[in-house]
Amino acid sequence: MPSNNKVVEKRGASSQGIGLSSRIKMFFHLHRQEIKNSFNALVKTPLSSMMTLAVLGIALALPGGLQVILKNSNTLSEGWDGASRFSLYLSESVTDKKARNLATRLRARSDVAEVEFISKQQALEEFQATSGLGDALKQLEENPLPIVLEVLPSANYSTPEATQGMLEEFRKLPEIEMAQLDMQWVKRLYYLLELADRAVVALAALLGVAVLLIVGNTIRLAIQNRRDEIEIIKLIGATNAFIRRPFLYTGLWYGIGGGVFAITMITVSLWWLSDPVSQLAGLYNSGYRLVGLSFTETLELLGFSTLLGLTGSWISVTRHLHQINPS
Repeated sequence: MPSNNKVVEKRGASSQGIGLSSRIKMFFHLHRQEIKNSFNALVKTPLSSMMTLAVLGIALALPGGLQVILKNSNTLSEGWDGASRFSLYLSESVTDKKARNLATRLRARSDVAEVEFISKQQALEEFQATSGLGDALKQLEENPLPIVLEVLPSANYSTPEATQGMLEEFRKLPEIEMAQLDMQWVKRLYYLLELADRAVVALAALLGVAVLLIVGNTIRLAIQNRRDEIEIIKLIGATNAFIRRPFLYTGLWYGIGGGVFAITMITVSLWWLSDPVSQLAGLYNSGYRLVGLSFTETLELLGFSTLLGLTGSWISVTRHLHQINPS
């Protein structure tokens, strides 16, 4: 008897295992089938599908393209590091050795990215070359210019508040006669870029809502076109989850297609603009080149569009599915 019971238990466990495995296989089979069917449904109506994808792509490409422009602006502004450089004019009593020691101490700071040492002779030669007073300066018996340290703050300390604090700290150093920084230019550049960044975020949020509405309305029309079919399958016991599945995959395809469309538009636009921008930069003796979407940014845009497609379809199908009750 005990041995027979063990045999029965083993057979029961085996049948349960097979049942669970079959249900898992059936689950994935149904999902694969719905993915294929929803894609084929879009392919069967190419004109309307392409129009919807184009609208979604344009709505996603606008904030994505502005973000790329802002990234290129930030890259270009990094070449204007003179706007945030501190000019530290040392006292006459400070020797070259002490000045170099001070430069070494400043380089060790976490808020300093670079320190350039400019000796008195270098400062005089530069002033002679740029001022147009070369002959007059040669008549001077002594070099009146001080030693200068050009300090470039780190990227994490480039905000107006941080640079102002560094400027006040430098002025307190005993070796420094005067510390100078054009704070107005730094503030203007920083707040202008911050304003542009927030404007892009606000535009992305508004157009994201527009994408949700477009996908939601498209799914609503699909539900209305299949209203009779939905009522029939509800009568035979189909659950809302079963009915919802194909519409969710339709929203998924719209999100993916809209993201691909947006990425293509941004890439083609940058390619079209790259040659004129390069020629313009060459006139200023610059090797500047437009920077496009990185691999991470491409995945982020595609993931964002896919999420919007799924969310819009989920909201629409959940709302309208409960309104369909078989009579």
